[in-house]
Amino acid sequence: MLKRILSLALCVTLMFGVAHADLGVHFLDVGQGDAALIICDGEAMLVDGGPVAASQFLYSFLRQQVNELNVVVATHPHEDHIGGLAAALNAVPVGVIYSPVEQWDSISWVNMAKYAEAQGTPIVVPSEGDTFALGGAVVTILHCWPEAWTENDMSIVLRVDYGSSSFLFTGDAEEMSEYMMMEAGVPLYADVLKVAHHGSRWSTTPEFVEAVHPTWAVISCGAGNAYGHPHEEVLRALEGAKILRTDELGTISFHSDGSVLFAVAFEEPTIQVAYIGNRKTMKFHRPECESVADIAEANKVPLGSREDAIGMGYVPCGRCKP
Repeated sequence: MLKRILSLALCVTLMFGVAHADLGVHFLDVGQGDAALIICDGEAMLVDGGPVAASQFLYSFLRQQVNELNVVVATHPHEDHIGGLAAALNAVPVGVIYSPVEQWDSISWVNMAKYAEAQGTPIVVPSEGDTFALGGAVVTILHCWPEAWTENDMSIVLRVDYGSSSFLFTGDAEEMSEYMMMEAGVPLYADVLKVAHHGSRWSTTPEFVEAVHPTWAVISCGAGNAYGHPHEEVLRALEGAKILRTDELGTISFHSDGSVLFAVAFEEPTIQVAYIGNRKTMKFHRPECESVADIAEANKVPLGSREDAIGMGYVPCGRCKP
């Protein structure tokens, strides 16, 4: 009920003229993780794919919204950012994947790389300062640090500019990366800041917020998450911005015609869980199947239809024959 009230308030205060917008930026409610879909003039980019548990939601959302992804950005190789990318690669064709690393030793990475190879999608490490077009928008790589001491600081940081509207995507970049970007004098000012690391106290310093000076700050985190995200220190640092949280509002969308930028709450499709997938064996089961009890919680993936499960690369269980 609270989410519905907040969504209604957001729509009433911020929405007008959606039909005339040419840029859409959707911060997806993937729980404790990050995923954002940017669509501009018919071209699309996905920045991160959320955790593996969000695979069915991401798959369904992409199938409804786009026919292909020109670009996927895997900001860094943590499961809560790349776990759903195997599902994205099964949902639609992908032109290229930008990542700070070309290889990584994890189940999520292996699954992503397998489906990327199957469709001939290259995994490319971008250089700082690289730019590319997404429809009429310009995407700029501000930061990519493969040699960082932590995976979080490896994060690709990028900005999207469309006319006078601007977005800054920060992955899980921490204080060191923030100071490196400020010291380098890269263009940080943006209308919308995707707050780094789900609102962790290890990112989003007051100095960085001042440099970005966002009108809106979007925090992607799971309701009641075990990390306590977002932390109070970060919320205080962001007091000058309108703070929008996926744990309170669900998926949050921004639209721009190049001059006017506004936000709306997105009505998400309801997904009926019909099967349980095992991301380790890539088999799917009926919920009542005896094998489900043997699947580690971290490997369980809720799935919708049989067609979706097969489309995402899962094969039927031999015991329950779903």
